[in-house]
Formats: sequence, structure tokens, C-alpha cells
Amino acid sequence: MRQKFVIGNWKMHTTTAEAIHLATAIATGMVTDDSVTVAVCPPFPYLALVGEILKGSRVALGAQNLYPAKEGAFTGEVSPTMLLDLGCRYVILGHSERRHILGESDAFIHHKVRVALDAGLDVIFCVGETLAERQADQTETVLDRQLLQGLDGLPAATLAHLSIAYEPLWAIGSSGHQATPQQAQDAHTVIRQRFGQIFSERSAQTLAIHYGGSVNPKNADGLLSRPGVDGGLIGGDSLNAEPFLAIVQAAIRQTQPVEAV
Repeated sequence: MRQKFVIGNWKMHTTTAEAIHLATAIATGMVTDDSVTVAVCPPFPYLALVGEILKGSRVALGAQNLYPAKEGAFTGEVSPTMLLDLGCRYVILGHSERRHILGESDAFIHHKVRVALDAGLDVIFCVGETLAERQADQTETVLDRQLLQGLDGLPAATLAHLSIAYEPLWAIGSSGHQATPQQAQDAHTVIRQRFGQIFSERSAQTLAIHYGGSVNPKNADGLLSRPGVDGGLIGGDSLNAEPFLAIVQAAIRQTQPVEAV
């Protein structure tokens, strides 16, 4: 069984005081169960601060982005070397907000993925379609393009450090839409099948695929219980320890063996 994974993406939220409070509450609220991997990804200014709080806890540190160079004249950017120096294990790449708001192309995201993996970071690679693309029955076409162009040519040895987050844009935030567990499962099946075609069936079966469409404590059990849904990339509900830890608990429940009746 692939291990469940819950990632908190704080996006452009928190102040210093809020980051301290949130990181402390999450770290101290974690149960001793190690069946679920947990990570939080604060904004760049708070990575060092949160990293210190998380030291010795069961919560790993991740970043929301990087620039694909070790160093150089790239004003305002952050390198994978800097992230590693701060204790980051994970980095989110290809997030829909960077694709659609900041204009990042599949080619640029591919470059980021390769550089991050080469540097030794674990990559959470995001894919997903817009509402218009889903309504036009283009979901599989979009996922196919994002996977092929974003991951093409990755060395087999790096695949163990890659996971994928499916985040349908139409089911995020205040869109008014929400994916059903079946819709999430179907998209994850498409992603796993295409990944197997690009690489190998064996690598596809070990690949962790997370769902990132407004996961909350009320729908977490239904989503995380679905075959092929290996975790959650949590946005809004990662900004408060109570709902975030409730989602972690839901993930833990899905790892427990079913008792015979």
C-alpha cells in the first residue's frame, strides 16, 4: 500500500505571529502514528522560522516554488540550494496559480522539476484542468499534455522523489463547484495510466497521487478512501491547525486494516 500524504499549502498567508502559532499547533497536535506523511509549505519569508519549530516533529518542511538555478543574477527568486539549506524536503511545482495567474509554461515547469529533483528535493508536481476544459470534455487531453511536457525524460532514479497532485481548478476555493470522490478517483486513474505509459507500469503503481480540490474535514474520508487517492494537497484548511489535523486523522483512518465482522 502506498503511504498516505497530507500537505498544507499556506500560499500567500500568515504573518510572523500567525506562522509561529500555526506551525506550533500542528507540530504539537500530531499523533504518534507514522502511517501518514505530513508536510507544510509556508511562504518563503517564514521557511526558516517554521523549520525551526518543526525540527524533531513528524511534520516535514516544504516550499511553494523555486527558480531552476543554483545561484545567479535572478532578482527576487529562490534557488533549490537555498531551500535545502533551510531544511526543506519538498517543493510544490506547477501549481495552477502559477500556471494560470503567473503564466508559467509546461516547458518552464519541466525545467523546474528536473532541477529540483537533481538538487535532491522531493517534488509535488501539480496538474489539473479548468472548468471550461472539463465542460469541453478535455480533461484527459489537458492531463496528458501536462504530464508529458512536465515530466518527459526524467531519469528513472528520480521517480521515487516525485508525487503528483491533481487539482481541478473548477473545484478550488470559492468556485462553487466540488469534485465528487468518483470524479477525483477517475482523474487519478487517468494520471496513473498515463504515467505508466510515459515511464513504466511498476513506477506508476508506486507513484503517490494526491487530490487538491478543496479537501476539508467533511469530505476527507470520502476522498481519501478512494482507490488511487493517496493524499491531499490542502489549501484553505491548512491555515488552521484543527481542520488540518482532522484531515490528517482522516488519512490515518484510511491506512488502518478493516476489522472482520
